Amino acid sequence: MRGVTGLVTASWALLCRGHEAVLEAGPAVWGWEEDQCWTLARIAEVVRRRFPVDYTLAGLDLLLHRMGWSVQIPARRAAERDEAQIARWREETWPVIKGRRRTWAPGWSSRTSPARA
Repeated sequence: MRGVTGLVTASWALLCRGHEAVLEAGPAVWGWEEDQCWTLARIAEVVRRRFPVDYTLAGLDLLLHRMGWSVQIPARRAAERDEAQIARWREETWPVIKGRRRTWAPGWSSRTSPARA
């Protein structure tokens, strides 16, 4: 079986470069200012507007993976998050809550078979 050659390969490379430029510009450039996240539906709409190509969402997902893009989910964190206070809590409060492991007590090898002392 032969691979893709010639004009198709050249147009593929141009199309990929064009898609990357569109994605790197960000969603706000294309009118989605409420959040800065690309979704497959948004990417498909921008590609339809910019290029004479219509992808299914599955096809677009495959194309993005071939271009080296992957799914990125933003971390959900509070806007009021105080990193210094969190670090202080981890150092001071968490060790007290967690406590030390009792090394002197006999352990269990499993739930059904107790260890022999």
